[in-house]
Amino acid sequence: MTLSTAAVNRDLRLSELFEILPEESGVTDEGVLTIGGVRVTDLAQQYGTPLHIMDEVGLRRQMRRFVDGLQSRWPNSEVLFASKSLPIVAAYAIAAAEGMSIDVAGGGELQLALAAGVDPQRIHLHGNAKSDAELTMALDAGIGAIIVDNFDEIARLEELVTQPLHVLVRVIPGVDARTHASQATGGNNSKFGLPIDQATEAIARLNAHPLITCDGIHLHIGSQILEAEPFGEAVAKVAPIGEFPVYDVGGGLGVRYTYAEQPATVDEYLDAIVRSAKAHLPADAKILIEPGRSTVARAGVTLYTVNTVKHTGKTFVAVDGGLADQLDIALTSQRYEAIVANKLNEPWSETAQLVGRQCESGDLLVEDAPLAETERGDLIVMPVTGAYAYTMSNNYNGALKPAVVFVSNGTSRLAVRRETYADLLETQQVAIDQDWTAVPN
Repeated sequence: MTLSTAAVNRDLRLSELFEILPEESGVTDEGVLTIGGVRVTDLAQQYGTPLHIMDEVGLRRQMRRFVDGLQSRWPNSEVLFASKSLPIVAAYAIAAAEGMSIDVAGGGELQLALAAGVDPQRIHLHGNAKSDAELTMALDAGIGAIIVDNFDEIARLEELVTQPLHVLVRVIPGVDARTHASQATGGNNSKFGLPIDQATEAIARLNAHPLITCDGIHLHIGSQILEAEPFGEAVAKVAPIGEFPVYDVGGGLGVRYTYAEQPATVDEYLDAIVRSAKAHLPADAKILIEPGRSTVARAGVTLYTVNTVKHTGKTFVAVDGGLADQLDIALTSQRYEAIVANKLNEPWSETAQLVGRQCESGDLLVEDAPLAETERGDLIVMPVTGAYAYTMSNNYNGALKPAVVFVSNGTSRLAVRRETYADLLETQQVAIDQDWTAVPN
């Protein structure tokens, strides 16, 4: 690639780049990326790398797009934050402050939501294999609703419930939306929910219990779905089950990870749902949606430091993170973009394999990434990592889970501190305190 071609490539991509970076992004005269008015070089110096950076202003704005957008189209509505996408106390607290209720998918997420001060009545518990401990925790907390997935769960609730309980029944809508197989949940072979005939039976059984009220049905067709039409189709598919006070039509709206992707907008997504609801659902019903990825993804980036640049069969730019903090790439083969965040004014003259430091050939963050000429110590930003990157953080090769920092109006505040080696060793202290040199009798 010639220098002039690289410069043209940079100029063409810069406008698209700011469509996938957080909304409150900019660039200094020196070519340094800023987020929320803070230079990423300053964030790296203060907090270290790898580092998850969240644009708080952009995040709050996106939350209001869902809340206000659905409210204007269907006043009797509620938007829940699908918290598995970013299960941290700060995200729960911000979501609640912006008018969202909370969707949790396990005991840990429930504890985080409660710790954030979320009103238990605004929490819904999901899961296809909830434990007795989790069900008891939810009942004791007095959460707003449990999403019932199967008959075994109904039997356990019948034994555990001691006070009035509201539930929804998860229904398989039979919609195979176009997405990665691991993210599809609406088809007839999904592990989640019940087919329509079994759902009808489950609803009748639940309503027969003196303390349980089934308010309606829940459905979810998958994640990272780029078209709006399947969401409306799913609403139409479940309408024949019957008329209920509540219809939770799930989440799943996709986001733009790459320059090439063009997902439906929030408005197009809401239009598709409400148009179908007006055609098929009772006019006085309450509609719930559960956006997760599309709420937080764009607001977040991950910041890395380049440890090594190597020119062998290909050019390899290796950073101080990897699949330990970006596991979703290995699971779904999702393409991401990347930039040299301290050299935005320089030509993108290299095509490199952006790789991590974990001992796997599959630890490939971005294949054939167009980058400025990169050297050790440069800063790499991967945009659109606000969803699931932190969620799926792990300790592969003894990696420490990154910190999470929120930025806004030129200031930063730490939301999750970086894991330490002491944290890593703490759960294994029981082994450290024992003698392992002798074989036990």
